[in-house]
Amino acid sequence: MKINSLSEITHLIQNELSQFNKSFRQSLKSNVALVELVTRYFLKQKGKKVRPVLVLFSSKLAGEVNERSYRGATLVELLHTATLVHDDVVDNAETRRGFPSINAVWKNKVAVLMGDYLLARGLMLAVDGNDFDFLKVITNTVKRMSEGELLQISKTRKLDNDEETYFRIISDKTASLLTTCCEIGARAATSDEKKILALKNYGENLGIAFQIRDDILDYIGTTKLFGKPLGGDIKEKKLTLPLIYALKNSSSDQSKHIIKQIKNGGKKLVVKDVVDFVQKNGGIYFAEKVSREYAQKAKESLAVFENSEYKSALESLVQFVVERNT
Repeated sequence: MKINSLSEITHLIQNELSQFNKSFRQSLKSNVALVELVTRYFLKQKGKKVRPVLVLFSSKLAGEVNERSYRGATLVELLHTATLVHDDVVDNAETRRGFPSINAVWKNKVAVLMGDYLLARGLMLAVDGNDFDFLKVITNTVKRMSEGELLQISKTRKLDNDEETYFRIISDKTASLLTTCCEIGARAATSDEKKILALKNYGENLGIAFQIRDDILDYIGTTKLFGKPLGGDIKEKKLTLPLIYALKNSSSDQSKHIIKQIKNGGKKLVVKDVVDFVQKNGGIYFAEKVSREYAQKAKESLAVFENSEYKSALESLVQFVVERNT
């Protein structure tokens, strides 16, 4: 069965999501007027909440949702929101989910400090709840996300990315946080290391499948994705899996020509040429195949759990991720 929206999966935890939303809003309270103003602004931007959903479903599958689950879900959403705010500064992005970005409205200084504030609130939440196991997990995740971003920047400058490095980047940049969501959700509900490891593996494989699909959409989409223009990776000189494969499986002259075009800028004609090149040399087909392989690994990671509606929901989430068009 094809899942067309996340709500078809999350209806099982609707009450828990409502409780999470209350916890998340409460965690943002401040007696500084500017902080309150900015937090009210980004709370209007309703994202999919994929990361809290993963925490809550992982707790449900490993045991039961409890107060630690809600703290864990709030912690990862605070971290995720902080990284988005900082990313918009780094990328000079003017919009986020159809809204002007925080840096566009309040300038970079406020945006950077708000990102710091969100991260600090998350860490304080874990400390106050004595969730030191969460802190160990989340600090390693922040390190990995930063390293992944910096590695990608260095590869973008040289335009010499290869498959091995690409997978290291997306594992650190994207999959690490989804892995953390599943691990924290599991640790909130059980001390069974076998179950915790199973959910960590699920999150890692889901995250890689998610990012590959995102990179495919940069080549095949027909609309703007949350303000990200199609061909955005090409314009930003990012070599992702579809392009890496196409470069490896074309003639040396073709590859050099495409790299030269990317180096020289992101005009519409260049983007079209690169997209056509990737299509003709099997880059989309290959990336879709790899994305499905990681999706299958994610599903297989759940084999240690008995069949239940929550297990089915996590399996459906994998399917949704690899088939989505936005």
